[in-house]
Amino acid sequence: MPGRARKAPGSKLTEAEIGEMFARFEAHDPHPKTELEYRDPFTLLVAVVLSAQATDTSVNRATPALFALADTPAKMVALGEQGVSDKIKTIGLYRNKAKNVVALSNKLVEEHGGEVPCSREELESLPGVGRKTANVVLNVAFGEATIAIDTHIFRVSNRTGLAPGKTPLKVEETLNRVVPERYKHNCHHWLILHGRYVCKARKPECWRCIVNDICVFKPKTPAPKTPAPKTPASA
Repeated sequence: MPGRARKAPGSKLTEAEIGEMFARFEAHDPHPKTELEYRDPFTLLVAVVLSAQATDTSVNRATPALFALADTPAKMVALGEQGVSDKIKTIGLYRNKAKNVVALSNKLVEEHGGEVPCSREELESLPGVGRKTANVVLNVAFGEATIAIDTHIFRVSNRTGLAPGKTPLKVEETLNRVVPERYKHNCHHWLILHGRYVCKARKPECWRCIVNDICVFKPKTPAPKTPAPKTPASA
């Protein structure tokens, strides 16, 4: 009898299962996009920095007023920390984020001619910009096939068996190794959206998951019971 298919390196799934998983994501959502609202690389960078430990929804509520006043690095520097803080108070850690946004804007003006750089090293040298933020900007603004690891991707990658790992970097390295090249550019969008709306942290909605037969998570969460129809009261 032929042996069982070997798992992809670092994954609990086979190459065929991984390919099928992403083929289904693509069929379900051929053109996934970030849910952060932005106009250009600079406003995207600011939005991603603001989204750390906050929801995209909360960021999208705050940024229209902010970008109406400061949609370039020079304008952001002119607005200053207090001005930025006043516009983003509804976002968690807003004071520290305002400080970073003004500082990174100042560095863009002084060292990059007011333009967002397109290299990882230069992005990560900006205040408040780590590997995840750099990966998002490289992917969304500059079309690179980078994979940004947020809490949703970390959870989905571990729970499904796609790319188990104890650190975000380990998960990122495994995803880069096992995800077929044709799916890499959209990979993190699919996984984020899947984690946000289906493979939720507390109670994954396995009954409506399009990859639940591939995922190794057990036990699968059953569909909620529908209440029995009420019978008419006796006369």
